[in-house]
Amino acid sequence: MVNKLSKRCIKLIRDFMDHEFLESAGVKLVKKRVNLIEIIKIQTEDYLHHQSALNKQIHFSFSQANIYVDVDEDKFLQVINNLVSNSLKFTRDGGKISIGMEEQEQSVIVSVSDDGIGIPEKYHATLFDRFSEARRSGLRGEPSTGLGMSIIKTIVDWHEGDIWFDSEEDRGTTFYIRLPK
Repeated sequence: MVNKLSKRCIKLIRDFMDHEFLESAGVKLVKKRVNLIEIIKIQTEDYLHHQSALNKQIHFSFSQANIYVDVDEDKFLQVINNLVSNSLKFTRDGGKISIGMEEQEQSVIVSVSDDGIGIPEKYHATLFDRFSEARRSGLRGEPSTGLGMSIIKTIVDWHEGDIWFDSEEDRGTTFYIRLPK
């Protein structure tokens, strides 16, 4: 599992580098209509199978069985993986991580929340900046490059979406992503 997570992180960094190329070359994302619930469940299946080893409770909640949206599947799944990985890094043993999705009239809201250590308020304004000062090691010393949240924001922007969060120290964090339908 650690090997898989490492490969995913390397892919995120490569995509960040690709981002610079995409912006300069004007290349478009390869979007297709997908059942977002289905692809997120598949992407996070490993986490679910290893809940006891991770010592975290992970669950899903969806407003309906199928929610369709146009996304570049690989890129958007990197966003979800990074958010879940961060939740794992900053949630104490026995903690809870939730992935939810709600369809609205013009958009879909995806949320990833945890009851972890939260993000100190002094980092809220710069969290999505490249090499942000918000960069910090996980509870078990997991390293951070300071690029993850910037990459997430970039990918969400590419999808013409919005990302924001609510966080309180020692109470947890919830990230919200709004995607157009």
